[in-house]
Amino acid sequence: MSPNTTGPAAFGRKRREPVSLHADSLVSAEPLLPTTATPLLLRATVEGVNLRAWTEENREAIRGHLLKHGAVLFRGFSGLREVSDFEHVISCIGGGDLLRYSYASTPRTQVSGGVYTSTEYPADQEIPLHNEMAYARQWPMKLGFYSVTAAQEGGETPLADSRRIFQRIPADIRDRFVSRNVMYVRNYGEGLDLSWQEVFDTTEQSAVEEFCHRSGIEFEWKRGGGLRTRQVCQAALAHPVTGDQVWFNQAHLFHVSSLAENVRSSLLAAFAEEDLPRNAYYGDGSPIDPADLETIRQVLREEEIAFPWQSGDIAVVENMLVAHGRRPFKGPRRVVVGMAEPFDGPSV
Repeated sequence: MSPNTTGPAAFGRKRREPVSLHADSLVSAEPLLPTTATPLLLRATVEGVNLRAWTEENREAIRGHLLKHGAVLFRGFSGLREVSDFEHVISCIGGGDLLRYSYASTPRTQVSGGVYTSTEYPADQEIPLHNEMAYARQWPMKLGFYSVTAAQEGGETPLADSRRIFQRIPADIRDRFVSRNVMYVRNYGEGLDLSWQEVFDTTEQSAVEEFCHRSGIEFEWKRGGGLRTRQVCQAALAHPVTGDQVWFNQAHLFHVSSLAENVRSSLLAAFAEEDLPRNAYYGDGSPIDPADLETIRQVLREEEIAFPWQSGDIAVVENMLVAHGRRPFKGPRRVVVGMAEPFDGPSV
């Protein structure tokens, strides 16, 4: 085990044991780490096991493992010559074509079809743990990450079990969020964040308005062609298959307190609070205590599970059960992403 491998302390868990995957002698299955069941490592035990073909034959078993472990890591397989091979694997597991990255929150570039670059933030920046598109009312249930080129140093994609996060957030904080939900306020057009054209993948205001009406998003066109949106979304909910309660929001990322103090001070000096590029409130518009958000961030940090990428690895995540992030890195790094199996969350 690499000395860089980290994870949360055992939480009433059994020691690592092999996991049955039919009677397949070509692939071994066991948790990657000794202290946590996430992720499950599926490793080819002989050369030449084609991941595309193996995934097609074992799709239901893989989906079952995702519901139990939250994430699986494929390692040592063959047949990954093109990004299209990765796309085929994720679409097979997800049961349909990969999704477009619409109503975006971070900068990405389309690589091919439904495959995108991972978030294009500078290499020295950390991306905190989050569940994909938990700031919206529709999100992908499956995420795929393909490590085309592993970084020389760092660049891990840490994971965390959203069920444990829900359990570990203090009850008074958790209850406030669950009863009041989260409102996300975004302002586009000031040159400090993504433009509305990038976020909504259109240059037509009418298309934006149609999307907002359909998605329960309040919108307001501002002078100079800017746009402000507000949407109230869930703070936590039950997984539709397992019934597990999970923490599922991005208040800790959108809230102005997530910014470095100097950046936050500069923005608040330049903009009224309602004009900040992004911010988060309770669903009724009342402020969220930054101390509560810092408590949540601390729980996320304590639950983080990290392991080094190897070139050729593919990780698949059950998005509602497991959060993900990115650690800073040095040297070339290329990880591409695919999203599958759209799910409509509750109206709140």
